Amino acid sequence: MKTKEIVDDITMKRAITRITYEIIERNKSLDKIVLAGIKTRGVYIAKRIQERLKQLENIDIPVGELDTKPFRDDMKVEEDTTVMPVDITERDVILIDDVLYTGRTIRAAIDNIVSLGRPARISLAVLVDRGHRELPIRADYVGKNIPTSSFEEIVVQVVEHDGKDSISIVDPR
Repeated sequence: MKTKEIVDDITMKRAITRITYEIIERNKSLDKIVLAGIKTRGVYIAKRIQERLKQLENIDIPVGELDTKPFRDDMKVEEDTTVMPVDITERDVILIDDVLYTGRTIRAAIDNIVSLGRPARISLAVLVDRGHRELPIRADYVGKNIPTSSFEEIVVQVVEHDGKDSISIVDPR
């Protein structure tokens, strides 16, 4: 198995900052936004974006934590550990995840969101878009595009969960 770090902590911070600036530029009413981090690492990325928005725009954006497992078509889990601190009806929800791959996790996240209310709009921010979509899903905000082969894996580590910030490509062969 070969592992190659392709993004370090400084580059990851820059990518998150770039996503934050794009959110500011594309959303006229920042007070209507709700960030919805997809468990697990998407939640930490969402909280970092929330912190940058507070620093840059002096606005406190709510952050929810989405559990996609009960909404997936490839597993059956009854318990939903989603935490949404505000009513999302008529709000602009930005889904946030670490890696966009087939699109199935995002489909499950959208199902979860619409079970909670009827947002005005749903958009998607991802730290890494690696390609290989199986569903017609595209990210609105992308930190890094990292083309991969189907057998490679992208591993995102965040300091809050893994002890360090990095993005690596793992080749299991």
